[in-house]
Amino acid sequence: MTDLRRRNRERARERIVAAAFALFAERGFADVTVADIAERAEVGRTTFFRHFGDKQEVAFSNEHAMSALWGGWLDELPPLTTLAEALAEMRRIAVAMCRTYTADAAHYLAHQRLLRDNPELLDRSNRKFDRMAQAARHSLERRGAEPEVAALAAHTAFACYRAGLDLAGGDPAALPAAVDAAFARLAER
Repeated sequence: MTDLRRRNRERARERIVAAAFALFAERGFADVTVADIAERAEVGRTTFFRHFGDKQEVAFSNEHAMSALWGGWLDELPPLTTLAEALAEMRRIAVAMCRTYTADAAHYLAHQRLLRDNPELLDRSNRKFDRMAQAARHSLERRGAEPEVAALAAHTAFACYRAGLDLAGGDPAALPAAVDAAFARLAER
């Protein structure tokens, strides 16, 4: 019975996310209510709120999974002391994260449109990246990197991600290579 309940909860969550993204595409984020999403997903408002606190959380529905993945990769870092070592590991993780993030190209593109069209969502995304950079910094320090090295490597990784995002021109398939190329340019002497 527990597995059935879990599967039903997962299916309800998936319906909510699919309904929300469809409505956001049709009407725009600002013109969609929680009631609209619940109705389209064929769930009650209580079920919606069991899964998400508000419609912004639906727009970032994969945030927890991505953060857990990021944290897991950071936990597996080897001991690091030099900036070159730290940047190499951050490069590997950033490119892998981009591959995961863009695996569902349609969802990636829909999410990017939401960020582009809604400053409040872009702000939330930027704050999330700041938290992830701080997590990377602390993880690098725990692996032996000096605070300056850890800060430079962590924040450089996100600068390379943002540069890659710009250079990929909205093409999900191009993002991992664009981020990797941004790191490569930094390594040129």
